[in-house]
Amino acid sequence: MGTLRGLTPSAQPASSSSNPDVPPALPAVRTTSRRIVAPLSRWIASASYLRRWLVLGAVIGIVAGSGAIVFYEALLGATHLFLGVIGGYHPPTPVGEGGNGGSATFARPWAIPLVVAGGALISGILVFAVAPEAEGHGTDAAISAVHNNPRGIRFRAVIVKIVASAITIGSGGSGGREGPTGQISAGFGSLLARVLDLSPSDARVAVASGIGSGIGSIFGAPLGGAVLSAEILYRDDFDVSVLMPAMISSIIGYTLFAAVEGFTPIFGYISNYHFDHPLQLLWFALIGIAGGLIGVLYAKCFYAMTALFQQIRVPRAIRPAIGGLIVGLMALEIPAVLGTGYGWVQRGLSEHLLSVPLWIVLCLPFARIIATGCSIGSGGSGGIFGPGMVIGAYIGASLWRLLEGFAPDVGHDPAPYVIVGMMCCFGSIARAPLAVLLMVAEMTGNLAILPPAMFAVGIASLIVARTDDTIYRSQPRSREDSEAAQLASDMPLLSTVPTRLTAPAPRLVISGSTTLDRAFEQIAAAHVPEAPVVDDDGSYVGELDARTEADDPSALDVPAALHDPAAFDDPPDARVAPAPAPAPVVAARAADPTAPTVRASAYVDAAFEALAGSVRGWITVLDDDRRVVGTLAVSDLVRAYRKELLAGLHDLGEPERVTRPRGTP
Repeated sequence: MGTLRGLTPSAQPASSSSNPDVPPALPAVRTTSRRIVAPLSRWIASASYLRRWLVLGAVIGIVAGSGAIVFYEALLGATHLFLGVIGGYHPPTPVGEGGNGGSATFARPWAIPLVVAGGALISGILVFAVAPEAEGHGTDAAISAVHNNPRGIRFRAVIVKIVASAITIGSGGSGGREGPTGQISAGFGSLLARVLDLSPSDARVAVASGIGSGIGSIFGAPLGGAVLSAEILYRDDFDVSVLMPAMISSIIGYTLFAAVEGFTPIFGYISNYHFDHPLQLLWFALIGIAGGLIGVLYAKCFYAMTALFQQIRVPRAIRPAIGGLIVGLMALEIPAVLGTGYGWVQRGLSEHLLSVPLWIVLCLPFARIIATGCSIGSGGSGGIFGPGMVIGAYIGASLWRLLEGFAPDVGHDPAPYVIVGMMCCFGSIARAPLAVLLMVAEMTGNLAILPPAMFAVGIASLIVARTDDTIYRSQPRSREDSEAAQLASDMPLLSTVPTRLTAPAPRLVISGSTTLDRAFEQIAAAHVPEAPVVDDDGSYVGELDARTEADDPSALDVPAALHDPAAFDDPPDARVAPAPAPAPVVAARAADPTAPTVRASAYVDAAFEALAGSVRGWITVLDDDRRVVGTLAVSDLVRAYRKELLAGLHDLGEPERVTRPRGTP
């Protein structure tokens, strides 16, 4: 992307009011909402850390809990419709969701593959026609947004994610519900960052808090969800700045969700275990080894299957249906691959595990890996956290079934081994061992399991660390690996230079009521690749890039045959009235509102953070009323930094030591 360099001091919007073909101005409600938001944005910017995050954390928590309720109910309805009514099969449910034992057999076996494939097809068409970024498991996309552009999650993608994931999982696809719920609240945090013009650091905290609070809400694990917000962002690091805001949002989200759906843990209160046999650590160590190795296998197989499906030469929307058909056929022999699988985990937590055939117990972790790759790796929508829990649970169940009967120290209760298996497998491969450890303890109401679990999870994490694998490939290794952190470390004086002193005035600012064609003409005349767009009050709307299609339904490429009578097989004398021409698209509808911005009152280090998330190579500078006061490119920041460095050395009385870098003017 190019940059807006050589800008002239003219920040007035390019008006198009003299053009008769210009449509009316933007709806008054949008302008009114911006007037209302502006004072709130100023208050957030000036508020203390405690006040700011009490307000933002509470709002994110309310959305996280509400979103979890909406998705949970949507998933229940989709499961009843697709698997229950159409497929004639009711999967088992855990204690916290009714404890239903489920169907003993398939009433209509022939319908199961068709139902799973049909649901995946509907989901695929919805995703790839409306919001392609909603494909896959979602959590990885949210992590990427935290590090690259926390303002960049479109809320439309969140809505599509809810519907598509409910259909995918409800029709029997192997997926978890944490991806959609985490993306709901993460998307709202991204929306807050855009609307309130949060600083880059606050925007990252808002999105990260949303990830953990959404997952913690729907799993009934607020503490684990809060820790997950800080731990899941990096492979080998922990972001302490996220922890306190995430605790606020997570507990509020959990309380709201539980007030509607119940406070009972998902798997009930499993409190009949006490660690009192040191020799049991040997068996838990075996679970840790198996959990780490199979966790690595899970990640490698998932991405290998994702790559395999991408090579299939069919439309992208069809690929999930192919994966769904495979899962449906697998389910005829191993029903536990359908849906979330939490009811099968519940069976593994009691002696009912003995009623499950041994071959299913041993094969289920591997079958679930394949099923998840087919359902989500093919482009379907859903989470990979939940399947990881099922895989881990049956790693522990397999060990118990193999050892029970001839190893006296194993005991007659499979629950401890199933619980620790859940912690080991996904906690290690997600690079979030502490968070998953706490979440599973909350989901089972059992803290007594923590001592041996810590030992097993530690072993599993060491195994995964040696392989350098992770299920979330957007995770940097540590905070020092992020681009913004490297720039701040290399240029420490950035935090002393105000942005308003470095930003030149924009060369072009486009009025939002300008037609799209006219706006592109203005961009071409100004010799810039893109420009900021403002509404009729001068408030910032977004960025318009002349090299991209308009993000608006009315701007889609409709086949000419729909408007050309000559394209139909009618007789030459047939009178077919042409369809009315679509209304012109205005610049405000086509502008990208997710583009990073920076406040004029911020320092240059904040501008560098925002630039790190921009694909354009420049950002818009706004005042406290969201009016465009300048644009800022990397070259402007380097120039300002050099000027500040020279000034500092001059104050020290050593200007003669400054040498001009080779090749600079």
